[in-house]
Amino acid sequence: MTAPLLRPIEPRDVPAVLALNQADVDVLSPLDADRLATIQGWAHRADVVEVDDGEGPQVAGFVIVFDGGSAYDAENYAWFTERYGEELHYLDRIVFAPRFRRRGLGGFVYDVVERDAAARGRLTLEVNARPANEPSLAFHAKRGFVEVGQRTYTDGTLVSMMAKEL
Repeated sequence: MTAPLLRPIEPRDVPAVLALNQADVDVLSPLDADRLATIQGWAHRADVVEVDDGEGPQVAGFVIVFDGGSAYDAENYAWFTERYGEELHYLDRIVFAPRFRRRGLGGFVYDVVERDAAARGRLTLEVNARPANEPSLAFHAKRGFVEVGQRTYTDGTLVSMMAKEL
């Protein structure tokens, strides 16, 4: 596999991004082309991770990050901005196709996103704690994220609100 490329989502990427989101919609919010276009306009970064593993360049995953002061209308983003104001970056979602997981791509993306977020002092995100997303909780703990709160949804899902000071 060649070195990954992190680049802005282009119109040709939209079907792949929507398919990746839909495949993991049980842990993400739904996304259609119109909503994607809207949040791209608000996002600090809305990128695909492009790789070539011998079959030509392809979208292995995507990431969407907002900075403090964005017009983003998600409740979890609002929770963080109530606490930190504009001194944050919020990682809304990061998704990889199953065949590209456990190949170091997540670390590659987080390295870039954390470098960006350092200007605001912290990177924030949430991870499902009930039902527990154990791999994600372990990944984030290893990278230095700590729980700064919890939120419970009406369906009983509990999320760990996490931050990493940079």
